[in-house]
Amino acid sequence: MTDRYAVFGNPVSHSKSPMIHAEFAHDTGEKLDYTAIEAPLDGFAEVWQAFVAEGGRGANVTLPFKEEAFALCDTLSHRALRAKAVNTLIVGGNGRLYGDTTDGIGLVRDLAYHRLTLEGKRILVVGAGGAVRGILEPLLAASPSEVVIANRTAEKATALASDFTDLGKIEGGGFAAISGQFDLVINGTSASIAGEVPPLPENLFAKGAWAYDMMYGADPTAFLLWAGPRGARLLDGLGMLVEQAAESFFLWRNMRPETASVREALRQSLNY
Repeated sequence: MTDRYAVFGNPVSHSKSPMIHAEFAHDTGEKLDYTAIEAPLDGFAEVWQAFVAEGGRGANVTLPFKEEAFALCDTLSHRALRAKAVNTLIVGGNGRLYGDTTDGIGLVRDLAYHRLTLEGKRILVVGAGGAVRGILEPLLAASPSEVVIANRTAEKATALASDFTDLGKIEGGGFAAISGQFDLVINGTSASIAGEVPPLPENLFAKGAWAYDMMYGADPTAFLLWAGPRGARLLDGLGMLVEQAAESFFLWRNMRPETASVREALRQSLNY
């Protein structure tokens, strides 16, 4: 019987995860079925349990269910405990549920794919929501000189930074407190969905700096369109999506898929 996996979200019809995992399965020779399942906003646990009862072996979890998935798990990875959210579920042979988050490692591997080193670099992360929480541990593990979190609500950024001070130099505050230039600026807000840009200083980017939007699309995001004329080199979150999916696939199948061809196929699919 073919092993069943899925991505849960609401909405989820736009998800590229089924395409990505179909490519991974084809390339590795693994036999699995991967679908997108939209759970009601108040019914994730019930839909997940029905999926497991029908033989589901694991899943990815996207907005808005990552925190609910975290709460359902019997065992959690260290990085999931740090993030307080789960994007990868694994049903064990004993029926116990293991949760992990691969978002942060997906980001760091995407940066490495583009030969962007973080050691000794000054990094600004914009936003203080769950998406940002999930990337901070891997970013700090790469030994940057400093990570600064900026958020519209300064207190939220400060509180988030305080949860990670044991891992490296990190601080948080409001947009008005941003000072100096950065080697990497990561937009972890959803502002790009609405075509908006956070209120960032004009002189934000150091020479040779990168601007990274965790969102992606067929066209550059509003944040990247803003950053380009201000001297930044640009990356969107498509590679992060592929790399976090590859880590999930490895956790499920103990096989690490090649990602370069999947990146290219996904990029081309956005233009149709």
